[in-house]
Amino acid sequence: MKVGHNPTGLFEYSANKELIVRLKHDTDLIQTMTELVRSWGIEAGSFAAIGALKCARLGYYDQKNHKYREMKIDSPHEMASCVGNVSLKDGEPFIHAHVVLANETGDTKAGHLFEGIVFAAEVHLRQLEGPRLERKYDEITGLSLWSME
Repeated sequence: MKVGHNPTGLFEYSANKELIVRLKHDTDLIQTMTELVRSWGIEAGSFAAIGALKCARLGYYDQKNHKYREMKIDSPHEMASCVGNVSLKDGEPFIHAHVVLANETGDTKAGHLFEGIVFAAEVHLRQLEGPRLERKYDEITGLSLWSME
């Protein structure tokens, strides 16, 4: 579907390549994904991951003060859900991921994933082809969001 006016920031992409990846033990999910997309030349994409993390660092964005509040998780947790996307920020690959983590009793913590040390992780990465997907600073939110230029 083609849209003449684009007030919502609609971008059209097609799936190019899909990769299935098992991440190594004791690696950082964000750092490893960044290195992976850089090595494959992926500048736009989406991914989902399942598995478990030994520990993690999550964030909650304080909309009023325009900064992240960090939460450290220092114990093993299952990744009940982990989704993210790939774009460019300052010309470099940028991984944006959110995760829901569950402990041994099923209690969950969720947020922006800054760091997650892998116990076991399987990732389904989809490379997308289309317009350049780059993040630019947004004055309203204080975040680097997809540019609609």
